[in-house]
Amino acid sequence: MEIWRLPISASQRGKLISAGYTSLSSLSSISSSDLARELKVSESEAMNILKVASHSRGSETSNASCSIVEGAQSAWDMLHDEESLMHITTSSADLDNILGGGIHCKEVTEIGGVPGIGKTQLGIQIAVNVQIPNDFGGLGGKAVYIDTEGSFMVERAFQIAEACIEDMSEYNRFLRKDFQECKIKMQPQDILENIFYFRICSYTEQIALINYLDKFLSEHKDVKVIVVDSVTFHFRQDFDDMALRTRVLSGMALKLMNLANRFSLAVVLLNQVTTKHKEASFQLALALGDCWSHTCTNRIVLYWNGNERYAYIDKSPSLRSASAAYSITARGIRNSSSSCKRIKMM
Repeated sequence: MEIWRLPISASQRGKLISAGYTSLSSLSSISSSDLARELKVSESEAMNILKVASHSRGSETSNASCSIVEGAQSAWDMLHDEESLMHITTSSADLDNILGGGIHCKEVTEIGGVPGIGKTQLGIQIAVNVQIPNDFGGLGGKAVYIDTEGSFMVERAFQIAEACIEDMSEYNRFLRKDFQECKIKMQPQDILENIFYFRICSYTEQIALINYLDKFLSEHKDVKVIVVDSVTFHFRQDFDDMALRTRVLSGMALKLMNLANRFSLAVVLLNQVTTKHKEASFQLALALGDCWSHTCTNRIVLYWNGNERYAYIDKSPSLRSASAAYSITARGIRNSSSSCKRIKMM
């Protein structure tokens, strides 16, 4: 059970979430005095919260024990499920190639890099491409876009949507006979209407929204990707207590992994970079520390090599380490060309 479902007051739930307690398991090993100090409440109030949490946890465990056993799955069934899962294309064949077909569903993929490398562009591209119909090799789904930095550009999304439809029309022209019919069915405004946009202004809002997504996705089962742009922003400036930050981030990552698996969707987390002291020198590394690096299924690092943009698979249990060049054009993410320059799109 999540904290927001506990039968306690709204203010108490808010204090728990702000302190990094997002699930019942996170309250299992804390004393009432420590909880009272962290929440800035009386010890009797803290004891009451723990009592309610303990009772709810006991009920949840007894109800879930049978379903856990019944939910056992063989490795063969898992392999079959994985082979049947579709991918979200990035619109760059070279990038898709090293990703094993594109962004994987049921997985959390972290994409990080320096400013201007194209993280937001790639996030918008994925939110558009997830809507490619099944007839064209897509998922025919919708997207949730969580914007923590205010960097989402709706005009740019419209440009990429137009290019996506043109690409499908071009594909139809060569391989299909029903070109006119398909062309009329999907318009750029239809694609924009299928991107659910959330603007987040604090880490507490971010945590609250992640907790709310369970209910939202239950009501919108056609959502096939969640893009968080960026997962880092509010956690780099609102925290002095690093232990608290680690706990909050871990809870959020676990929630996102559960959502990806339960709803068979892809989660894409965009990350910033920071400097890390290593071997007597400072090097660029993805933000949020080493503990965070283990929370995602796949980790992709975007970087410059001269005037060309590259993507490198830094970590993945199923993909080999490899790199591929890509470019950002007026039509969106595409294969790299030798004439690629460091230009800013919009």
